[in-house]
Amino acid sequence: MSAALEERLVELETRLAFQEHAVSELSDALAEARLELARNDALLRRALDELRASRAGITADPADEPPPPHY
Repeated sequence: MSAALEERLVELETRLAFQEHAVSELSDALAEARLELARNDALLRRALDELRASRAGITADPADEPPPPHY
């Protein structure tokens, strides 16, 4: 094998190693982003459920509410 061919092969192997490392880091970052998205989704759903529950209390019949404390 010629020196030029061997040098080219070493350069390609080096590039491949860097690309594999970059892909691994991107995969880890994507996995973390998906976990964060799932956590944010759960928080948003809980907040919406609480908002709906509080609105349900507001739209209830006012006659069912107890009188104000000054009565």
